[in-house]
Amino acid sequence: MLQPKTMTRLLIVGSKEQMSSAVTELYRHHVFHITDYTDQGAEGYEGFRIGQPMAGATELSTNLISIRSIENTFDISPDAYIGIPKRHSASIREIIERDLSRIESEVSDLTAKRSGAEAQIRIYEQRIAELTPFLSIPLELGLYRGYESISVIAGKTSRDIEIPVPCEKFFAAGKGGGVLVLFFRNQDKTEVDAVLSETPFQQISIPEEEGSVRQRLDYYQSEISRLNATIADCDALLEEIKEKNGTFLAACDEALSAEVEQAEVPLRFATTDLVFVADGWVPSEEIEGLKSGLSQATGGRILVMEVDEKEEEEEHAPPVEYENPKFAKPTEAIVDIYSRPRYDELDPTLMISIIFPLFFGIILGDIAYGGILLVLALALRRMLVGDTVQRLLAVLRNASISAIFFGIVYAEAFGAHPGAIDIHLWEPIISRHLLIGSHAYYQADITVLLVFAVWFGILQMTLGRAMSVVNHYRHQHMSHVAGQIGWIALMWGVLFIIWSIAALPLMPDLTGLPAIAMGLNIAGIAGAVLVVLGLIGIARESPLELIEIPSIISHSLSYTRLAAVGLSSVAIAMVVNFIAIEMLIEPQLGELTVLGIVFVIFGILVLLLGHLLNTALGLLGGGLQSLRLQYVEFFTKFYKGGGEIYRPFGKKRELTED
Repeated sequence: MLQPKTMTRLLIVGSKEQMSSAVTELYRHHVFHITDYTDQGAEGYEGFRIGQPMAGATELSTNLISIRSIENTFDISPDAYIGIPKRHSASIREIIERDLSRIESEVSDLTAKRSGAEAQIRIYEQRIAELTPFLSIPLELGLYRGYESISVIAGKTSRDIEIPVPCEKFFAAGKGGGVLVLFFRNQDKTEVDAVLSETPFQQISIPEEEGSVRQRLDYYQSEISRLNATIADCDALLEEIKEKNGTFLAACDEALSAEVEQAEVPLRFATTDLVFVADGWVPSEEIEGLKSGLSQATGGRILVMEVDEKEEEEEHAPPVEYENPKFAKPTEAIVDIYSRPRYDELDPTLMISIIFPLFFGIILGDIAYGGILLVLALALRRMLVGDTVQRLLAVLRNASISAIFFGIVYAEAFGAHPGAIDIHLWEPIISRHLLIGSHAYYQADITVLLVFAVWFGILQMTLGRAMSVVNHYRHQHMSHVAGQIGWIALMWGVLFIIWSIAALPLMPDLTGLPAIAMGLNIAGIAGAVLVVLGLIGIARESPLELIEIPSIISHSLSYTRLAAVGLSSVAIAMVVNFIAIEMLIEPQLGELTVLGIVFVIFGILVLLLGHLLNTALGLLGGGLQSLRLQYVEFFTKFYKGGGEIYRPFGKKRELTED
């Protein structure tokens, strides 16, 4: 559970005649993670070269591109068809040969016709925009041009403009500004331009059209209506084709993707004219099944060798596949956001699957907010597809359940205790209620909350250092082992010293032990010894690490955010309740008036919007703060990450079968 799946490196060697059968079998098993052959001429591979795609790969790729282009047009996702009866690959190939070119031609013609209509609409809309300013000018469009000695200028302006030269002027005022058209002699152009440059005049182009403006506008609008009808007809025909062929296209996508992947996989092999070599990794538990399948598929004419990787070379590091219990699998998405664990280090997924919801629940800790998020997570899991999305929503589901549990512990719903409505159900085990409003019956146990938060920090940091000890011990990095044990000893030594001289709430009280030397009791002396041993261990790893000693305090105090962020959420909720209920709604209930009804409605809106916003803030704060504690305070103690994700050759078929 704390280790990824055990991997074994395999070399698969066979003749070129057997490569197709071997590739098909490897794809069917879906367990062989291929290591790409890139270093031509490497030791042991003299004379080998990168392989070439199998026969038919180009045609398959062309068909796949065509199908995906059609899917793009229809906005089809193969995932949307999961669950329908599977189709045989052979029947799909027959349909591709018979119908694909026809469907592609129909779709291409309709999309081209639709695109042409859309482009023409844009042109007509542009012409309408150019003509509209001239609608209020009583001139035919042909009168704006064709003169040899007269210039014509048109433009938008907020007011009529006086022109100090002989001219024919037309001005029409409008709500968005007026339109001015000037006819003047060519020799007066300089003077007219000078006058217009000093006024709010914005020149516009004069449409090169004939007839009246109204006639041209009506024509373009009727054409747009006709083109919109054409687009609607094209969309209807495309939708009909989609309904008729959507399932087939999704199945074709899956079948052809599988065939293309198989046809192009020799590009990842080392080959000669006669043989091929496939290098990769397989989960150790799958080796026998894969060997048996390859032997049967090739009639025993293939060699499968297990390679004993004794030297941990970076280029030969195995890929990493998680091996966690079912309840922890959703949390793998959170670990992957940070980085996939290395093959040779402990996998923290199981612990994060427990700690992350725990911390989220401690922060949010509200029955109502947790219930809202639980319903949201369950609803979105039904609506959204995708493995990563589903796993993250499962994490939210678990975190929401934790928030409901801690809401019961805190006796808290929408920031209020159930007793606030005079129904005495249960007492809070730990209270986070603040003295805000007249319904606040309890004070917050701030000290308890803070001390518990520090305890969580101490324990998780100790766990992180212990995991680091295990990781380094496996590689026999004994100086690092000593350093990590030193950090543990130093932290607990300081704690023992503190406990021996001061009684702290919710922590061991060791002050009553008899003093032995220098005013220190046995606990203080034990703590001092641990501190000294810890400093020696840290210095053995690296003397520079000693400057990081204050981080013990800062990292421990960082966990107090579990209490602080939660209390801020409670404060917001109680303020919303106070404003909405006690200030807006309750005062109106004694003698309800029209104005009082308005206040009541406004108070209800404040209540709903305030708690909706606080739920979102609780999700954001609880999620981010819990993640930060894992990524910064926990992972930095032991976790490197950077492992290669296990991506086996092949794919689980959902829509097709051989």
